[in-house]
Amino acid sequence: MKYLAILVLLSFSLKGISQPTFSKDVAPIIYNHCTSCHRQGEIGPMELTNYDEVKNWASSIKYATTNKIMPPWKADPSYSKFLDENYLSEVQIKTIADWVDAGSPMGNPSDEPQLPIFPDKSLLGEPDLVLSFKKPYTHKGNGKDEYRYFVLPSGLTQGKKLKAIEMRPGNTKIVHHALFFADQSGKAKTYDDKTAEYGFSADDNADFDVFEVINRAQFPGYVPGQKPRYFPDGLAQDMPANSDLIIQVHYAPWSVDEIDSSSVNIFFADDTEVIDRTVKDYIMLPYNLTGGANSFFIPGNQTKKFEGVYTLPFDVSLVGIFPHMHYLGRNWEVYIESPDGKKENLIKINDWDFNWQGGYYFDKYKIAKKGSKIRAFATYDNTSANPNNPNTPPKFVTWGENTKDEMYYLPLLYVPYKTGDENVIFDPGVTGTQNVLVSEGIQTNIFPNPSSRLSNFPVHIEFELKRGMPLNIEIFDSNGKLLRVLKDNEYFSQGKHVIHLQANHLNVGMHIIQIQGVQVKTSFPLLITD
Repeated sequence: MKYLAILVLLSFSLKGISQPTFSKDVAPIIYNHCTSCHRQGEIGPMELTNYDEVKNWASSIKYATTNKIMPPWKADPSYSKFLDENYLSEVQIKTIADWVDAGSPMGNPSDEPQLPIFPDKSLLGEPDLVLSFKKPYTHKGNGKDEYRYFVLPSGLTQGKKLKAIEMRPGNTKIVHHALFFADQSGKAKTYDDKTAEYGFSADDNADFDVFEVINRAQFPGYVPGQKPRYFPDGLAQDMPANSDLIIQVHYAPWSVDEIDSSSVNIFFADDTEVIDRTVKDYIMLPYNLTGGANSFFIPGNQTKKFEGVYTLPFDVSLVGIFPHMHYLGRNWEVYIESPDGKKENLIKINDWDFNWQGGYYFDKYKIAKKGSKIRAFATYDNTSANPNNPNTPPKFVTWGENTKDEMYYLPLLYVPYKTGDENVIFDPGVTGTQNVLVSEGIQTNIFPNPSSRLSNFPVHIEFELKRGMPLNIEIFDSNGKLLRVLKDNEYFSQGKHVIHLQANHLNVGMHIIQIQGVQVKTSFPLLITD
């Protein structure tokens, strides 16, 4: 009996040792994957910034993570890799579940990591141009979705190179997502002038042609929960002089009238950055379908799969991909088929969710040579078995802007291919380890170093943060003169990151790279050679 009692006590002791706690095990997961949206002023419906807040929602968090509803990452991680992947591993999911089942213990408060230092406004720093609604718009509380176009004059007297675009929704409850286009034709303004209310929709203009608007130069869109990205060093999009910024805002169904007055932050390349290549977009639409544009229709009580094909007319390096469909959408699969038959995966979404439409940036350039085919398969379920089907009973559906219509819409971002693109890595932690510098709060690595001005291979500046915070990253010459500001108060989360520097535009000699934040400061040398 004595030995039995010892075994029982030992069993309980071991159980206690292995039991996860908030401070040590759960807080690092929540703070790095959830808090960016679940904090004051952001889109999350509750705040998750401390133990009490997380414990109050513990059961809901377990349900959402176990069923992989949250965090909202839809791309299949086994098919292809992207930047900013925000999904939980099976170990992390089990940790949260075990913690909730154990009664959500706090643990030792000293084990709890510090909360990230989030900026008050922009995640990207101080914008160069802010365009705002000229007046508030009222989204009617009739329980219906609405796609509304707003025309914001840029006021640009000369063309600019756009590095990033960031929407700040005025009403996070109803702004579901948004697309951005540059319009030099004035056509969108003509539609807007015909409408009594602010902005316009397809229903407001009998002669409205959606393709006149959405098939123009498109910038990366806005989706809740995703930090917008700067294009890598040397890359940018064109924002023409005298152009209007067209915003297509999707307002979610709501039961009462809600007012929105959003703004858009725009970031341009500064004079010290040489733009070598302009980022372009190609949008795959129903006319890319193997059956032609008129083949895009889905009869009621049918599931239908479509294949779109785009044959590359020249060599390109793909930067990102942005699949889009509506409530009938079930899945996507997109890949490159090279002329010799080889396949390069781009994206696979196994369980489409209209509520989470991400923009996906590749972890490296995806090279597609001339004659390669982009094959894009999309499946739609227009049966009563689809719980998201907006029509009961199911109805005949074809292309349209309204969410009860459907879309086959696939923007691709690319740049003209340049020798050496195969070696460019956007994902941190994989380029090299020969120049690692460790200081308090940050670990840095630069590769290659020395770097030749004659090489097309960019310098990779890698760093790892113990705590998320805004950073300044600058380049100085050997005399301490500031040459370039690479990042100006941009927010970086806890973990690994990499940014690029086109070294062929620097002079031969020693340079200093400096990274500085609220709690970190480090610098390291970079030697540029011929």
